[in-house]
Formats: sequence, structure tokens, C-alpha cells
Amino acid sequence: MTSPRAWTAELVATCRLAGPLVLTNLTQQLITSTDVLLLGWRGSASLAAGALGANLYVAFLIFGVGVVTAVSPMLARELGARRHSVREVRRTVRQGCWVAFTFCLPAWVILWHADTLLMALGQAPDLAREATGFVRAVMWGLLPACLYLVLRGFLAALERPFWSLAVSVVAVIVNALLNYGLIFGKFGLPALGVVGAGLGSSITQSLLFLGLALVVSLHPRFRRYRLFGRWWHADWPRYAVLWRLGGPIAVTLGLEVTVFNAAVFLMGLFGTAALAAHAIAIQVASTSFMVPLGIAQAATVRVGLALGRADRAGIGRAGWTAIALGIGFMALCGAALLAVPELFVGAFLARDAANAEVFRLAVLYLGVAAVFQIVDGAQAVGAGALRGLQDTTVPMLFALVGYWVIGLGTSLWLGFHLGWQGLGIWWGLALGLAVVAVMMLTRWSRRDRLDLKLGAAPVAGH
Repeated sequence: MTSPRAWTAELVATCRLAGPLVLTNLTQQLITSTDVLLLGWRGSASLAAGALGANLYVAFLIFGVGVVTAVSPMLARELGARRHSVREVRRTVRQGCWVAFTFCLPAWVILWHADTLLMALGQAPDLAREATGFVRAVMWGLLPACLYLVLRGFLAALERPFWSLAVSVVAVIVNALLNYGLIFGKFGLPALGVVGAGLGSSITQSLLFLGLALVVSLHPRFRRYRLFGRWWHADWPRYAVLWRLGGPIAVTLGLEVTVFNAAVFLMGLFGTAALAAHAIAIQVASTSFMVPLGIAQAATVRVGLALGRADRAGIGRAGWTAIALGIGFMALCGAALLAVPELFVGAFLARDAANAEVFRLAVLYLGVAAVFQIVDGAQAVGAGALRGLQDTTVPMLFALVGYWVIGLGTSLWLGFHLGWQGLGIWWGLALGLAVVAVMMLTRWSRRDRLDLKLGAAPVAGH
């Protein structure tokens, strides 16, 4: 039987790792929230176009994030087995960068033709054209964003996430100033409107990567890994393993995010007010989600380290501790959204006659978001714990069934067949999250039935 001291030690270790990861996620979310906030100041039309373009871009970004996320459990397992490993760590980071390059090339081609895609999805031509201007500006930040996440995964696996937080805090400030200047024409910059928001975010993502690249290249604790040395050397077996693990993670994250993106497109069919209200509500919900997401990232590392040590009891402690933390925090968030939804909406939009309908709908949608906070946290951390076991394929199938079959199917039925419109879309999303949460936690509780290969997982390569 595991002693209370061991559980306490795990709680402390998880919080120490998760804290900076959560704050890093929140600062990155603030970059997107700042864009939405500033575009909201410019008017509902700009807010709707920016939200439409941002959701299309984020769909691709999340897929890239998922693929390079495989770097973290691979490094954690290696370091759990051989704490001072250098060469294997460098090879994994290098191939993570290769994966990022491979993904971004076709993504850029598709994003450049965003107007064709958006109009094919039924969006109004004027709205689609303005959203495309945003996409063509922000898409160049895709590669540096993925490369930044590779380096952040490296620091997280070493349980040294502070530097990614420090760089992110600086980036939030830079992004706010850049976007304010480029949207409204301040500080001697041109007034580019929606395009300015995309351009500012793209520049910010580039600075994020460059900042963290300098840290890992110059800091004595990290430079011994020589992460960028001989970066042109291929390691095809390791590259293949990253895709094998990261591909299902990418699809899992993509299925969740794109079902919310699909909701954005559906909201566009109900009018600009519904779309703008959804943009505000989803930003609030997404911000709270950054906390269980950070806890999930910590769970991946802690479970991966225990897997590398061949410590079955440690695997269980790491996973259950993180799950309890995630659910507990989201329960508090749900209570806050139920108690004072107007406070959250008021941060994005003035409460006046011109915005009355948008304000009313946003408050309504936040009421539903409050209900699914707990299950959202549970599914996120459950998935993170399973990634630490390098169990990614079955969770991907859970996401497919839960989000797209049950969640989106229910949204369409409630929103269009029963005439609930936007409210029906949100209740369908809530049901999808609940189903996925139950499946993720059930699989985690039965993890001993999985074919776990404890210890190091050597990968051949050069």
C-alpha cells in the first residue's frame, strides 16, 4: 500500500511542474484573447471576421501542436530510465523540429486559400474575405509556434518549465502592443484592422521561438544538449515514432478543437450576433481550460518518468493526482461562471444598446460552459495521463465518437431540428465532452490491462 508521504510528494512534484506550465498556457491564451478583445473594441463585424479566421488557423495549429506533443512523453520516458541521457534527448528534439517543418508546408498551402474554404462552408463572401486577410497574416506564425512547443516539451521533460513561462510573459506584452498598434494605427504603425491582428500574432510567435532558442542554446543547464547541432542529420526511425505517437494525439486534439470550430461555422448561420457571442464565450471557456491543460501536460511528464523507471505504483499516483487537481479546479471555474457571467462578458464587450443581443447570448452560452467545466477538465487530464503511457490511438477513437458522432450530432439536432439555435449547439458540445471524459477515465482506471512496456524504449537512429 502506498504511503501518504508518497502521495504528498507526488502532489508537490505535480504542482511544481504544472504551475509554470499552466501559467505558460494562460499567457499563450492571452495572446489570442488580446486579439479578440482588441477586435471587439473595433466593432462586432471585426470581431466576427477575426473569430472566423482565428478558428480556421487554430484548427491547423492544434494539429501541429498534437504532433510535436509526442516529444514530451518520449523525452520523459528516456529521462526516467536514464536521467543524464544527452544524445537520445538531442535526437528526439531534432526530429521533433523535422516533424514541425514537414507539417507546416502543406498547412500553409491550404491556409492561403482560406477564402475558398470558408465560402464552401457557407460563410458570407464579405466575411470570408476579411477573415482570409487575417489568416494570410497569422499563418506564418505556425512554424515558429510548433518549434517553440518542441523546445517547451524539452524543458518540461527536464522539469524546468520556468523559462518557457518567462518568454511567454514577455510575448504577451509584445503582442498586446503590436496588435494595438497594427489594428488601430498607433505608435506610428499602419492601421491594418483585422489583418494587423494576424500580423502581430505571427510576429509574436516568431519571437517566442527565438527567445526560447536563445535560452536552450546559452543557459549552462541546457546548452550541453547542443539541441541545434547537426540539425540536418536524419533519424528516420525516431521520426517515424514521433509520427506514430504524435499523429493520434494530433487527431485527438484536432477532433476536439475542430468540433468547436465547426460550432463557429454553424453559429455563422445564425447571424453575426450569435457568432460574436460565441467568440466571447469560447474565449472565456478556453482560458479556464488552460489550467487543466497544463496539469495534463504535467501528468504526461510525471507518468512518463514513472514509466521509464518501471514504477507501476508511481504511474498510478502521478495520474490520479493530476486528475483530481484538474477536476477540482474546473469545479471552481464552473461555479464562478454560473455566479457572475456578466462580469466575464463585460471584459470583452461594452454593455450598451448596440451590443445588447450579443451580450445576452454570450451570457446564455457561458451558463452552458459552466456545466461542462468539470467534464472538460476530466477528459483533458485523463488524456494527458494516457499520453504518458504512450497510449494515444484508442483515445483518438474516443474523441472521434464523443466529439463528432455524439457531440456534433446532438448539436445539429438541438440547434436546427428543435430550433434551439446557438444554445442547442452548446449543449451538444457539453454532451460530447462528458462522453469523452467517461471513456478516458475508464481506460485510465483499467491501465493495468494495457500491454505496458516498462523502462526505456530505445529507438535506433543516427
